[in-house]
Amino acid sequence: MEKFDRPLAKIIGTGSYLPERILTNQDLEKMVETTDEWIVSRTGMKERRIARPDEYTSDMGLAAAQKALEAAKLSPDQIDLILFATITPDYIFPNTASLIQARLKAVNAAAVDIQAACTGYLYGLAMAKAFIESGVYKNILLIASEKLSCIVNYEDRNTCVLFGDGASAAVISGSGRGLRIRDVTLGADGEQAELLVLPAGGSRSPASQETVEGNLHYLRMEGKEVFKHAVRRMESASKESIDRSGLKEEEITWLVPHQANMRIIEALAKRFQVPFEKVYVTIHKYGNTSASSLGIALDELVHEHPPSSGENILLAAFGAGLTWGASVLSYE
Repeated sequence: MEKFDRPLAKIIGTGSYLPERILTNQDLEKMVETTDEWIVSRTGMKERRIARPDEYTSDMGLAAAQKALEAAKLSPDQIDLILFATITPDYIFPNTASLIQARLKAVNAAAVDIQAACTGYLYGLAMAKAFIESGVYKNILLIASEKLSCIVNYEDRNTCVLFGDGASAAVISGSGRGLRIRDVTLGADGEQAELLVLPAGGSRSPASQETVEGNLHYLRMEGKEVFKHAVRRMESASKESIDRSGLKEEEITWLVPHQANMRIIEALAKRFQVPFEKVYVTIHKYGNTSASSLGIALDELVHEHPPSSGENILLAAFGAGLTWGASVLSYE
């Protein structure tokens, strides 16, 4: 019986994009009743990036994708599938992945959007790994891009300080050198869906004068309840992913958590045998960029600290849905 070697999915190129405009805590002090000290002490955030009015989710995603393709040394026509993770698509339909496909001229690529909020990057990694290792596709472009500034109420001090805009991308392939996706562990709990929601705009509450006047097209969050779930869920997913990868906690070289809140990051780091200087943090300069958060941090990490053989990176995220997940990457 003929045997075939199963390809191993690897991230062979990464890229990211941040808008030029910086919104500082001092800027927010002039907009809502808050202070720099209050924001930093509760979130760890000092500034975040805001896209131009004429700069859309697809624009940022395209810029990140081009960098990832360049790093992977692949041309757009070599991509078989584009996965696009976002909660702020250009349109409800068509999907943003198709817009990217056209602009890249990735003529051989299928295209689909993923909606798993802040966990979207990990859900995309899981899908890419499955497609690559089953032999369905050879090269996949994963993009995560968010223009959260368009769904944030800048009169709500509890949420407007948290979010920023940005994009990240990764090329996943069964050939070449890179970060092997050893495991992706995912989870969800729809019973808690109301904790983080964009109330209007869908079929349940279509856009109307009443929804606009009621500020129902801005995101709403029960922050304290989300915090309680976030640490516990990311910890359990991370431990499961490490175990399924055949590793021990002390073998993790870097922890790259979702950049939602410094307190959450610190609480998660304490649960693992990873010194805090090995926890990669971008929250102070970008805030929470939802699905693109992990990819932006990973892209910066591999450029600042190029991985060497035997190093292992743990990714962990948590978001609306509720959704959560973790992934172990190993450089090979």
